[in-house]
Amino acid sequence: MGIPDDFHVLFTGSATEIWERSLQNLVVDQSLHFVNGAFSKRYYEISTQLGKSPIKIEAPEGKGFEPNTELKSDVELIALTHNETSTGVSLPLAFINLFRTKFPDSLIIVDAVSSLPYPQFDYSKIDSVFFSVQKGFGLPAGLGVWIVNDRCIAKAESLLSKGISIGTYHNLPTLLSNAVKNQTPETPNVLAIYLLGKVVQDLLRRGIQTIRKETEYKAAILYQALSNHKLMKPFVEEPALRSQTVIVAETGAHTEHIINHLHKHKFYPGDGYGSKKKNQLRFANFPTHSKETFERLVDLLEEVV
Repeated sequence: MGIPDDFHVLFTGSATEIWERSLQNLVVDQSLHFVNGAFSKRYYEISTQLGKSPIKIEAPEGKGFEPNTELKSDVELIALTHNETSTGVSLPLAFINLFRTKFPDSLIIVDAVSSLPYPQFDYSKIDSVFFSVQKGFGLPAGLGVWIVNDRCIAKAESLLSKGISIGTYHNLPTLLSNAVKNQTPETPNVLAIYLLGKVVQDLLRRGIQTIRKETEYKAAILYQALSNHKLMKPFVEEPALRSQTVIVAETGAHTEHIINHLHKHKFYPGDGYGSKKKNQLRFANFPTHSKETFERLVDLLEEVV
């Protein structure tokens, strides 16, 4: 993934925990959240629950954000959800990269739960990225991976020195002081860490460029099949905003009919999220899914009439 040497890899219980820990450790008062779905909205809500004063820039589900939106320049943290798992919208990397120049003093943190290891982030443009292992790394849930740079560590230490609470055993200084000894602050999820190491070895063997090309191929053939289908279509209309790793289909009144056909052949798409449960389907496109699997999926969808 090209993580620079001045970034640190830390373990938590989940990405949901990292939402809370990042706001505790990196924000005294104000965070800025780009919200366009259920998960980016939850990150924002946690900030309010912690007593912060977050700002919300909201876009309709299935849409992105205007790159020239006028914003306050003194926010402490900018929270960006690279891949909105609930809707299949992915923020273009060029959009993410805008913020370092515009907000040189703000910390920029990226939720990449359902996109890594696919995206090629420019780590000079962000301060932190995090994920959990049950999506792109194909493992059971229960382990969060929090990647932070020295700017994040310095901010947490600054808050701590001022007597501001930044949490207990999973605050950044404590996580880092243990990580440099290859340890964790508490008895960790040893099995998940071990298995993650094995998965990473396999990904290294395959090579990140191969993984990225295969991801794009699989997404391309599925989006094409949806675009040409009479009973379904891509939910995200603008191609530049379509996720490569979570493809969402608008299936309307045909959802059950489509599911039944796929289940008959042992293919199990995800339901739509929240209010979209009965009229959308979500298809995961992670390294564990082979090209042949997606080619078969496309064939099965084309059979649905």
